Amino acid sequence: MAGILLVEDDPSVRTGLELALSRQGHTVTSYATGEEALDHIRARRPEIAILDVMLPGIDGVEVCRRIRKLDQLPVILLTARGDDLDVVVGLEAGADDYVIKPVEPRVLDARIRAVLRRVESLASDRITFGDLVVDRGALKVSLAGREVHLTPTELRLLLELVRHPGQVLNRRYLLRAVWDHTHVADSRLVDACVQRVRAKIEAVPAEPEFIHTVRGFGYRFSPP
Repeated sequence: MAGILLVEDDPSVRTGLELALSRQGHTVTSYATGEEALDHIRARRPEIAILDVMLPGIDGVEVCRRIRKLDQLPVILLTARGDDLDVVVGLEAGADDYVIKPVEPRVLDARIRAVLRRVESLASDRITFGDLVVDRGALKVSLAGREVHLTPTELRLLLELVRHPGQVLNRRYLLRAVWDHTHVADSRLVDACVQRVRAKIEAVPAEPEFIHTVRGFGYRFSPP
């Protein structure tokens, strides 16, 4: 069971989700604003943050960005149906997953558990590809001796790619292996996460040396 930070400005939605998640055994702390959420994270780090995109003041995407500057805390966004731009911007900001509103509590609970399983399932191992070193036991990645800060989801994606060097992994496979999703429309999770990992491990992300796009198929990890 998880210690959850829930940020939702609609009182009825916030209360409903808090009650539903509490019934699943989670410990839920809820706030109506991003400012309150950031203060809470600084004082007491939760295990996962659930952020509504449309918040007064600092919105959920900006809260996610600020979290990513300090921490690799798992983040799930709540977004209105059809707001594809919010989803893409949120994923690029570093969110691990998203759930479309109106939120079905059982779906949200399943997504929370899937994200946390990704954190827990990183077994001890050390993989080296030239200057790139991935230490699954320590949950660390280094490039040319410098630590690279990846979220658990970004690390899981990288680990899945390096487990199959030279092989093309399609988006559907990665979606299932990393996110436990089966809906093809969620493939933007894969693309956004690949972009974030490239920005952290590639000297020139637009001309990647490690993670290559195979158009019409997926991605291939091919170390130089």
